[in-house]
Amino acid sequence: MKIHREGFATLSLIVIFLGLINFILHVFLFNSNVQSVISILLSFLILFFFLQFFRLPHRTSSPEPNQILCPADGEIVVIEETIEDEYFKDKRLQVSVFMSPFNVHANWYPINGTVQYTKYHPGKFLVAWHPKSSTLNERSTVVLKNTDEQEILIRQIAGAVARRIVTYSKTGEIIKVNQELGFIKFGSRVDIFLPLGTKIKVSLKEKVTGNKTILAEF
Repeated sequence: MKIHREGFATLSLIVIFLGLINFILHVFLFNSNVQSVISILLSFLILFFFLQFFRLPHRTSSPEPNQILCPADGEIVVIEETIEDEYFKDKRLQVSVFMSPFNVHANWYPINGTVQYTKYHPGKFLVAWHPKSSTLNERSTVVLKNTDEQEILIRQIAGAVARRIVTYSKTGEIIKVNQELGFIKFGSRVDIFLPLGTKIKVSLKEKVTGNKTILAEF
C-alpha cells in the first residue's frame, strides 16, 4: 500500500506520540505484560486507521474527450442547479461528493486542459454536508478549461474535522486526468460546477471512486 506524501509528517508524529504513550504507561502505570500487549495492539489499530486514511491507490483512466471523471472518492450528496457566484456568476449544475474519514482523500483532475483560476478562501469548519459549507467553510477553488473551451469549477471544502486543504494547481498549468489536483485531510467535501446541459451520469447517494467513476458528459 502506497502512502500519500501529505501523510508522512502526520504519520511520523503519530508514531512518536504512540511510542511515548506506550513507554510511559509501561514504565509508570501497567502492572502486567497483558496490559502492555493490549496497549500496543490498540496503538497499532490507531496507526492502521491513519495509514488507511493516507493511502494512495494506483488508478489510471482513459476517458473519452467529452467525459468528466469524478475527482474524489465518496458519496454523491448534491445534484442540483444553482448559482455559482465566485467565478462564473451564473447558473451551473452542482454535483457534490462527501468524503468520510474512511475514503481515499487524494483528489484528481477530472478532465484534460488548462488551469484558468485558483483561489484559497479561509473560513469556518461546518460539517461538510451543511448546505452553507460550500460558501462559508475553508475552501480552495480551481477552474479548468478543456480544448473545446468548456470550463468546470472544482471546490475543495474543509469539514468539521478536516483542517488542511492542499491544492497543487497553478494558473496557466496544463493538466491531464490521472494527475493529482490536491488532497484534503480527514472528512471533507468536493463540489463540481458544470455547464447547464451537461449530462449527469451519477445519482444521489451513489458511491463514487475518484479518477474512475464517470461523473458527467459534456
